[in-house]
Amino acid sequence: MHTLTRKRVLITGGAGFLGSNLAERLVEQGHDVLVVDNFYTGSKDNIAHLLDNPRFELIRHDVTFPLYVEVDEIYNLACPASPIHYQHDPVQTTKTSVHGAINMLGLAKRLKAKILQASTSEVYGDPEVHPQPESYWGRVNCIGIRSCYDEGKRCAETLFFDYWRQHKLRIKVIRIFNTYGPRMHPNDGRVVSNFIMQALLNRDITIYGDGSQTRSFCYCDDLIDGMIKMMQSDDTFTGPVNLGNPGEFTIKELAEKVLDLTGSKSKLIYRELPQDDPKQRRPDISLAKEKLNWQPGINLEEGLKRTIAYFDQLLRTRKPQA
Repeated sequence: MHTLTRKRVLITGGAGFLGSNLAERLVEQGHDVLVVDNFYTGSKDNIAHLLDNPRFELIRHDVTFPLYVEVDEIYNLACPASPIHYQHDPVQTTKTSVHGAINMLGLAKRLKAKILQASTSEVYGDPEVHPQPESYWGRVNCIGIRSCYDEGKRCAETLFFDYWRQHKLRIKVIRIFNTYGPRMHPNDGRVVSNFIMQALLNRDITIYGDGSQTRSFCYCDDLIDGMIKMMQSDDTFTGPVNLGNPGEFTIKELAEKVLDLTGSKSKLIYRELPQDDPKQRRPDISLAKEKLNWQPGINLEEGLKRTIAYFDQLLRTRKPQA
């Protein structure tokens, strides 16, 4: 890559599931990548293969404290993203979203850098509008057990747009819908990793509710494509923009697909639905198609095969505690 186009890129939460996949892609493209992570949910295993690369650098740091580095672009991904992890320390989850955003926006302002916020479909809460367009303001319980994440991310979006209006900062905001793939945490309580781990271990597959609630599942490679396209898009396009796969499946359909692909002997069992669990989730991605020329290309079956292969290998080499 020509030195003029090579960028110094900071990724907060870069040892996590999506952050590590993004870091790998940007290093492959020839950029200098600085990953910052406090390893609360991220793992050094996710980035171990990059540590010897001269284009890659790692700092252990918590984004709730200021950071002083020199970069051209910032991807702000730092925040636990699965209910088990973000509900474990809800105060810290809110701090990570809010103080983390303030610190990274302050850094971007000082450096005049472009900054992208990884927001979430959770800003829509339990939606009355289906599928969800970016113009929908959401239906969120601000005092529930998921609020630390939902409201933390909503506040981060507020801060990004206020910095854009007040300081003319170059911002990008993406709203990520359910994403899955290699490097997901095996015990993060998310439905894809849960089902695959249970199936590979021939344990009962736990469905919460009656399994009729729907989700859309985007494979991580597609999501990373969208994220990079958003960062490279015209400065006048701030977002927010939905990134996700509009294919909609019931949780029961997902469980049956995982059983089929793993050849598992697991049985389906049903448990009570947790508080504020959304009944349906599906992105309207018209804006991403129009502005970024982006849409996902990997279907659920192909993505699940790759993810199952990853977890199968993980179980053979590390035998994580289930």
